[in-house]
Amino acid sequence: MPPVIAEVGLGHDGSLGLAHAYIDVIARCGADAVKFQTHIAAEESSVHETFRVEFSRQDRTRWDYWQRTAFTPEQWAGLKGHADDAGLLFLSSPFSVAAVDLLERLEIPAWKVASGEVNSLSMIERMAKTGRPLFVSTGMSDYEEIGRMVDLLRSLAPDRFLLMQCTTAYPSPPDAIGLNVIDELRRRFCCPVGLSDHSGTIYPALIAAARGAAVVEVHVTLSRDMFGPDVKASLTPDDLARLVEGLRWLRAMDKAPVDKDVAAAAMAPLRNLFGKGAMAIRDLEVGEVLSLADIHFRKPKFGLDERQVRALAGRRFRCAVAKGTFIKADDLA
Repeated sequence: MPPVIAEVGLGHDGSLGLAHAYIDVIARCGADAVKFQTHIAAEESSVHETFRVEFSRQDRTRWDYWQRTAFTPEQWAGLKGHADDAGLLFLSSPFSVAAVDLLERLEIPAWKVASGEVNSLSMIERMAKTGRPLFVSTGMSDYEEIGRMVDLLRSLAPDRFLLMQCTTAYPSPPDAIGLNVIDELRRRFCCPVGLSDHSGTIYPALIAAARGAAVVEVHVTLSRDMFGPDVKASLTPDDLARLVEGLRWLRAMDKAPVDKDVAAAAMAPLRNLFGKGAMAIRDLEVGEVLSLADIHFRKPKFGLDERQVRALAGRRFRCAVAKGTFIKADDLA
């Protein structure tokens, strides 16, 4: 089953302590990786950038928001070290070449290209040069644009990329998840495909995993009462733990195919316990004909069941069978 990336994004709202708390919670829930976002306002934005959703009571523009919630290189290094100690892969989506350079110095294990960055070619080229895998979200792209991206990745990082089906809606309703796109991306581009989910539920990730998704990514919040634009699209710690448990079940089930014939043979004692046997409803004499009219079926299955009685109907009794006695094959001539 696929690894689970738990996306914090900017859920820490600029609090370093809260960012570290997320790492502890995500590790405790059993996810495989924690992912943040690395924004450097002067390298990616301008004072003209507006909010997608008005949510901040203290930031006039996105530029202000990026500046207020940014961490220093030393703070990023501390978060990476904490994740390493907690047994988590540390990931962060960069939004500028400068952010790639910062994260490269931390030797992060893979890159996540956000949906809005698929045409940031210089940044993607810089990522590819590191030799590390690239996970590319496709939330805002049509198939033509995805095709161009795949061509670029094949030239820069063959066999080191995967696509992520993603719906840029927070939260994503069921009819917008696009599980079918996972199959379609695999068919069109012959590469691994994962799901980056914003539904705020565990269901798309579980179903995507069962359909062969290479990785699943979900947003995480410490509480539904937290501040931030992604809270409604995020899982709580309890949700994340249930998702991980569900994926472990899927993994265990997938590794243990069942042979129905073998399983049925092992169930023979239970089949007799829960099945019904033929019981005489009157005294039956030697020479009488076996007939359903003289039988009712009662648990447990001693002797013949109904299917066997129907097959043997018309045979004669070679010994007497008392009322209330189960009828066996040996009772018949």
